[in-house]
Amino acid sequence: MSDAWEAVEKAGTQTLEALFQAEPDRLSRLTLDENGIRFDFSKTHLTGELVSAFSALAEAQGLAAARDALFSGQIVNVTEGRAAEHTAERGQGAPESVQRAQGFHTRMRALIDAIEAGAFGEIRHVLHVGIGGSALGPDFVIDALGRDEDRYDTAVVSNVDGAALEEAIARFDPKTTLLVIASKTFTTSETMLNAQSALLWMEEGGVADPYGRIVALTASPEKAVEFGVDETRILPFSESVGGRYSLWSSIGFPIALALGWEAFENLLEGAAAMDRHFRLAPPERNAPVLAAFADRYYANVRGAQTRAVFAYDERLRLLPSYLQQLEMESNGKSVTVDGQPVGRATSQITWGGVGTDAQHAVFQLLHQGTHLAPVEFVAAVEPEHGLAFDHHRQLLINCFAQGAALMAGKQSDDPARSYSGDRPSTTILLDRIDPATLGALIAFYEHRTFVNGVLLGINPFDQFGVELGKEIAKSIDAGGLQFDPSTEALIARAFGDAE
Repeated sequence: MSDAWEAVEKAGTQTLEALFQAEPDRLSRLTLDENGIRFDFSKTHLTGELVSAFSALAEAQGLAAARDALFSGQIVNVTEGRAAEHTAERGQGAPESVQRAQGFHTRMRALIDAIEAGAFGEIRHVLHVGIGGSALGPDFVIDALGRDEDRYDTAVVSNVDGAALEEAIARFDPKTTLLVIASKTFTTSETMLNAQSALLWMEEGGVADPYGRIVALTASPEKAVEFGVDETRILPFSESVGGRYSLWSSIGFPIALALGWEAFENLLEGAAAMDRHFRLAPPERNAPVLAAFADRYYANVRGAQTRAVFAYDERLRLLPSYLQQLEMESNGKSVTVDGQPVGRATSQITWGGVGTDAQHAVFQLLHQGTHLAPVEFVAAVEPEHGLAFDHHRQLLINCFAQGAALMAGKQSDDPARSYSGDRPSTTILLDRIDPATLGALIAFYEHRTFVNGVLLGINPFDQFGVELGKEIAKSIDAGGLQFDPSTEALIARAFGDAE
């Protein structure tokens, strides 16, 4: 592997403007149109030499075999001894896993049909409580696609801060609210506290049987039964589906309920189409693979510590938050799959915002700051709104102008008004934001994350780093243990003699 990395690190490159001048076919080579999405990598520093060197690295790291293992349901999460079968939820995986996922989907659809037929009484509001992947995926998809839907008023609550739950229930009637509890283990402390508070609110609001208004989404159905949920209202999913990859499973129940079953099916099919592209396309024409090559070039060769994602569409405003978990929880590791130090930078820090707001907030640093921060622009050709004054045209003009400006720069006799240019960006342009295209986009990011993990030799499917803080929180809650002087002082200041 060291020889393959050395070839990557030694591959020469030029400025972006020089690359366009030297490579007449650069745009066509580094632009792909797949599943209603244009991926333009031409404003990155990827060259034919770099792509070849990264392809050799991918071969040395066994990317093809790892991809086959992922799609065939083999153990790829080696530290936990599990497969990672989120692709089976959209029909791409081991036959038995696909069949099991389809069975869970059939069960989910039957429950939705029952709700729509009045089995729970009148339902106008859906309160979904979860955290991490049990909340970020559903929240992102419903916010992106459900703005014009009037099927159900849906709120996703993840934060244990009571202000978050209070804000959600303030607009709901407890007598017409369905409570959805999403937790893989059905023991997640933040989720269960929010669920208990929601049940109390329903009881105080005159609901005779609050537990009869619960739908549980979990890989531990026995825990949901212990909690008091009737087994007919439990929607299981496979233990091999990781939280941040789980919106395709029963965790997607609020998506299907809020948008309708056809929309959920189209979301799955869009993701399946990207699965097929990822499996079949050669590295130099493979969108997730090329994106990962660029990620590794900037992180490991150019020393970029961050990657900025800007959604030039209000419907995609939650994309940066969704990607933060997907990318940093997956690849924020320091050891390889065999427990050895990685020895090089792993996940970049993902951050971002919404255009054009971000232009007036953080783009100063991107254009003239001292940090190298690769930028990703995500936009859609078709708007959803019908406002006059050409809002969408101006939005896209700004998006395209920022990428051009980052690359070209501008020299001035006044150093304060000089722009160095040669700053990289990728543009991802969707034809429209609909279920199929959004499904393809999310699957693209999943596979990009997977390829990054393979290139680094790490496991993108475990997340032990999130556990230590939880353990200490439980210790503080239990009392009796000693901590560092700072933590002890904070506990005393916040809780006084209560501890």
